[in-house]
Amino acid sequence: MSAELSVPQARADVSGAADGVEPVPALLQEDAAAEPGDAGSPPVPTSGHRRGPALWAATWPKLIAVLLGLGAWQLVVLSGWKPTYLLPPPITVFRQLGTLVFHDSQFWVAIGTTMSRAVTGFATAVAVGTALGLAVSRSRVLRAGLGSMISGLQTMPSITWFPLAGLLFGAGEQAIAFVVVLGAAPSIANGVLSGIDNVPPSFTRLGKVLGAKGWSLYRLVVLPAAMPTYVAGLSQGWAFAWRSLMAGELLVILRDRPSLGTRLGYAQDNLDAPGLLAYMLVILVLGMVASAAFSSLARQLRRRRGLNAD
Repeated sequence: MSAELSVPQARADVSGAADGVEPVPALLQEDAAAEPGDAGSPPVPTSGHRRGPALWAATWPKLIAVLLGLGAWQLVVLSGWKPTYLLPPPITVFRQLGTLVFHDSQFWVAIGTTMSRAVTGFATAVAVGTALGLAVSRSRVLRAGLGSMISGLQTMPSITWFPLAGLLFGAGEQAIAFVVVLGAAPSIANGVLSGIDNVPPSFTRLGKVLGAKGWSLYRLVVLPAAMPTYVAGLSQGWAFAWRSLMAGELLVILRDRPSLGTRLGYAQDNLDAPGLLAYMLVILVLGMVASAAFSSLARQLRRRRGLNAD
């Protein structure tokens, strides 16, 4: 029996069972046993079949962008705008990068120092920004008093905090962490506020009907619904934290703690253009990797909520 005939037959069986007549389960079991790969049914593509084209579709635009950027760089070098000892061609910079990666142990120490500062500062900013956003979202008084201030703090250039950080903490790790937290926390708090403001009122009403009140309403209904916007705020917060950290490492030089910003400044002082551009590429790539991680998390959240177009 075909799949189209099983639906009315199933209805007849259910109707017969309601009238006390014994249904015919064999026919239903025969139809239910039919699988998507049976004759007459089109094969269902698996996730493995779709992963390759999807990966290529996400990769080739980035490759084209990289090739265009390298081509533009090479054209500027060939134009003679600056001498090659100030603006070297890409091949020279990549050779220097290979030397750093494979023959300079301090390169990896610098990456470790910078990433340790970034993770610690960003984690602190997430805690502070999330707590601040939740507090402001639950209080009209705090919203009226601090809402515009949070947006104002977000617009302040991170470098303007360093004179104050120097006065409070001196030229050390605490000054760098202070600026990183102040650079990232306001954008994270704004992400919390935007996410909560965009939660449909029907969600909170339904949660109250089901018995959720107070913090349980936020934990079980409001925060999960606000999560996609919150992740977008985290991504923006990471960008602010990364920029603040690079500015801090350029201004606060600790000789016993080599970092990417410190090595970048040394390359400038020594007129080492290939090394300077190599470190700039490393900073760019690390920032892109973190951004891609946040984008992947955001896509997973949208997929779970059925918001993806594909």
